[in-house]
Amino acid sequence: MFELTIMAEFEAAHNLRNYQGKCNRLHGHNWKVEVTVHGCELDELGMIIDFTVLKAEVNSIINELDHYYLNELAMFQKQNPTAEHIAKYIYESLVEPLKKHPVTLYEVKIWESPRSAVAYRQEVQHA
Repeated sequence: MFELTIMAEFEAAHNLRNYQGKCNRLHGHNWKVEVTVHGCELDELGMIIDFTVLKAEVNSIINELDHYYLNELAMFQKQNPTAEHIAKYIYESLVEPLKKHPVTLYEVKIWESPRSAVAYRQEVQHA
């Protein structure tokens, strides 16, 4: 099994509705995004997926978030744009595009600051 991780970044503002603290005020972050996939099969070049291909898939999703006030976007109208919800949104948005590649999406990790991150991965259902 091979595991491959890429990093991407976007900048966006948000505020946390009903939060008791300073994050209820409008503020921004330089978000870092780590996306990890895994796979067993290597292509004719010896890759599970080209870094460039994975970065393009990720960038197509984070471009929807870059330089926006996240609270105004449709996906965050009913839920706070927390790092948790952002990680889950990016993960769920990547599932379909990655089906055309021989990899499995493992995890999306969002860094809100250099010392604060959250990771999202889907639970594996065991029979």
